[in-house]
Amino acid sequence: RFCRSEEQCDFCLCREMSVSPTKKLFITWFTLLMLIAGWSIGPAIAVWMPEHYFEWYPFIPVFFYIFGWFDISIFEFCRRYAPQKMQLAYLGTKAIKMLFSLMVLLIYAIKVEEKKVEFFLTFFVFYMISLVFESWFFYRYELGNKKIYEKK
Repeated sequence: RFCRSEEQCDFCLCREMSVSPTKKLFITWFTLLMLIAGWSIGPAIAVWMPEHYFEWYPFIPVFFYIFGWFDISIFEFCRRYAPQKMQLAYLGTKAIKMLFSLMVLLIYAIKVEEKKVEFFLTFFVFYMISLVFESWFFYRYELGNKKIYEKK
């Protein structure tokens, strides 16, 4: 149900309809990062090492971009409804990303017969880019929260 008053209750959909500033910031920066990485790494491989470029390259940035949305969505859900479970959410999303990444690598190795090493190395580079960004972003978020709680 939607609230008819100015105040938001705990059971309404009003909160779920809006996007928090944290989520907007994450999505903006992560989108920028994936666009820059995607538009620079792929063409760099195609221009300077054309024999190593593979057909499935565009899948890799899209895969990590989708997982970025998944990470921030889980983060937002926990922040709103279970803030005491934030550390578990951080660890859980990283574990899920690792498992799905391993599944993608395994499926690629079995189904696609060409340029496995190139795919694995490129996938690893994007994995590290997204992992470093997400860790940095959530570290900065927690650091900001710590400063807020110390002021109180």
